[in-house]
Amino acid sequence: MSTLATILIIDDNVMNLVVAADVLEYAGYAVIRAESAGEAEAILKNTKPALLLMDIQMRGMDGLTFTRHLKADPAYRQIPIVALTAFAMKGDEQKAYDAGCDGYITKPIDTRKFPGQVAEILQRNAAPKGLQTIRPLPPSR
Repeated sequence: MSTLATILIIDDNVMNLVVAADVLEYAGYAVIRAESAGEAEAILKNTKPALLLMDIQMRGMDGLTFTRHLKADPAYRQIPIVALTAFAMKGDEQKAYDAGCDGYITKPIDTRKFPGQVAEILQRNAAPKGLQTIRPLPPSR
């Protein structure tokens, strides 16, 4: 079976990291795991994943700060970043988009829907730039 795409998951909660990675690996994705922004940055120096799944609340540099950092760097700004977070309060999704995230998935993940959500994001970001929305608007409430 060929690999669908390489995904870097950044989450300091090991159980969340394992569940998300295992689900995506079972669906055919190659998954790289990082438990901090620093670890992820070191990984990014040697590989360019098709997608980053970013926890928002992490020890050290939080996910929104790290997203801003990556989107400001020309070497990384084209990699789509999706917030993968337990933050689901009003306004949290908009904060993720404002920081530069290209998508938003809440935890706990629905293991049946998660691979499809990831596939949709990858497909949307693979479309020719002239035919896609650069930054999707969050759903209206």
